Order: sequence, then structure tokens, then C-alpha cells
Amino acid sequence: MKTPASISATSLTDEQRWQAVCQRDGRYDGRFVFAVRTTGIFCRPSCRSRQPLRGNVAFYPDVSSALAAGYRPCKRCQPDKTDPQQQRRDKVEKACRLLEQGQSVTLEQLADAVAMSPWHFHRLFKAVTGMTPKNWQLAFRARRLQNSLSQSTTITEAVLAAGFPDNSSYYRQADAALGMTAKQYRRGGNDLAVRYAFSHCTLGHCLVAESERGICAVLLADSEEALLAELQQIFPHAQREPGSERFMQRVAQVVQRLNDPHAPFTLPLDLRGTAFQLQVWQALRAIAPGETISYRTLAETIGKPNAVRAVASACAANKLAIVIPCHRVVRADGGLSGYRWGATRKARLLQSESDAKEP
Repeated sequence: MKTPASISATSLTDEQRWQAVCQRDGRYDGRFVFAVRTTGIFCRPSCRSRQPLRGNVAFYPDVSSALAAGYRPCKRCQPDKTDPQQQRRDKVEKACRLLEQGQSVTLEQLADAVAMSPWHFHRLFKAVTGMTPKNWQLAFRARRLQNSLSQSTTITEAVLAAGFPDNSSYYRQADAALGMTAKQYRRGGNDLAVRYAFSHCTLGHCLVAESERGICAVLLADSEEALLAELQQIFPHAQREPGSERFMQRVAQVVQRLNDPHAPFTLPLDLRGTAFQLQVWQALRAIAPGETISYRTLAETIGKPNAVRAVASACAANKLAIVIPCHRVVRADGGLSGYRWGATRKARLLQSESDAKEP
């Protein structure tokens, strides 16, 4: 069976072209355009505009032919744009602007707004942003909720101002949105307790912190002052207090992992991030000591081959040094690229793991 890609533009019959237009089949985009005599406009086969009558339609092999015949390009599907990658990015950007509006919008409405089928649009959006439209809107609302909580009179007012349709919709995602309840956040996070302790490892000074849910930060720096400043930046509103002797036993297990990537690690983790970040961090934990992976390969591993930049951002947002081994991700050419705790530490880590792997 012949596919659109296997049929040359010159071998297409007008009946095949018309069927592609009726089905708004994006696979035929770039193979021909169709013009509507009554409007003087020409479109891509996938255009979501109202379908014209067959008798009013003429077909042209390319944009230049339609322009030469006196037709104008459609403002909706923009068949005259020469950069398909830019057009796809523009479609996603337009969808993001719609998602930023207060009211809820369905996948079908978003797809219709950018002249795509829901299935193709959903796939494109995830490829470009690394998130589904729903998760992107939730993340945007979460950021807006943080601002609203400090300005609104009541929590309900802040929830509605952030774009959540009602309280129940918000409370289903409360932890993911703020990392704490709205009440805790409104009080400045005073109800959130973070215990911490300083220690030393082969990379110098380190700080280990935990919440009631588990280890929430493993930081590296050249001084205890720098470590404490970073902890404050990560949890600006929490109650930060030194850990107990019992906590120090857990810190010892973390330090053991910092010094030896093969050391057992059984402590629960408190991972705070978006759904996409959590997916990246989970994939990082599957990389064995002594192995490295490129950002692009990591993106392909999680099923989002076009989300390379988003993967790099997720690695940079990691707050658990070595426990979540983001240092094992390198550039495609083998270069070290960036590292939250310094390129020198990254190089030392990779070298020590490589040496330990050798027989």
C-alpha cells in the first residue's frame, strides 16, 4: 500500500488531493496546496478552516504556483512559511498562551486553534515542551498560585486567581504545586520543617537535608556558609534546624554513597519537581556508575527525543547530588558541559567512577 511519502506530487490525482483535504491529512502538507476560488485564498491540506465546496477548489503543486495564480496564503495554516520547525514552535507557543488564560481549555480546542488534529498536536506539544498540555497548564498555575497566595485575601481567592476552576481541583495537585499545603505556604512555610547536617566527603563540604517525607537535598560546596545559603535558597520559607543524632546516622549513609557510588542506599527521597523533572530524575538513577549518557540519548530514553533542552534543565534542577547522578550526563561530543556543583567536581566524579570500573 502506498503512503503519502511514497507518492510523488506529480502522480497524485485530484481525487486523492481532495480526499486529503477532506481528511485534513497533514501527511500531504508540502506536497500540494489547494485554493478556493470564492475566497481567493490557498491552504495546506491539513488546514482546519471550514471545508469548501469541491467545485470551488483548485489544486496547485506548490506555494509559488498558487501565488502566481493570484491567490493569497491562508492566515490560519500559513502555507507560505518556509521553516516547518519554526511553524511548529509557533503553534506550541500559541497553545501555551491559550493555556495561560484563566478558563480551562480542552485538547480539541487547542488543536483546532493551531489547525492540527488532537493526536498530532498532543504529540508535537510533548516533543517541544517535554510535558503534556495538561501538565504544562498545571505547572503554570502552580507558579501563578505562589504569587497569588502572597497577594490575595483568602486561600480560595488565590486558588481561583491562579486559574484553578475550584478548590477541589487545586487540592488534588496541592503537593505538586507548592511542595507544601497552601496554608503552609501562606504562612511563609513555617509549618514545613527541614532538618540538616554538615559533613565531609571526597568532594569536600556537603550538606544533607530531610523533610518528613525523606532526603530532600544533598548539596556540595567549598564552605558550610555556601551550603547553608543554597539550602535557604531552595527552601526559603521552611523551618530549617540542625538534625538530631539519629538523623546523623542517616547522613552517614548518604555520605557513604557520595564516597562510593556502589554503596547501598535505602533511604526514602523527597523529590520535589514537575512530572517531567521526576521522569528525568528517575531515568538518571538507572545510569550505572562509570557509564555516561548524552542529553539527547537521555531525552530519547524517556520517549521525548526533541526535549533535549528540557532534559538539560531538569538535570540542572536536581537537588540531590550523586544520589540522583546528573553528573553522568555529558554533551554528545563527550564534553562535560555544566554541573550545578562545578565542572571540576563533575570531572573528578566521572574519573573516579571510570577508574573504579576498570578491572
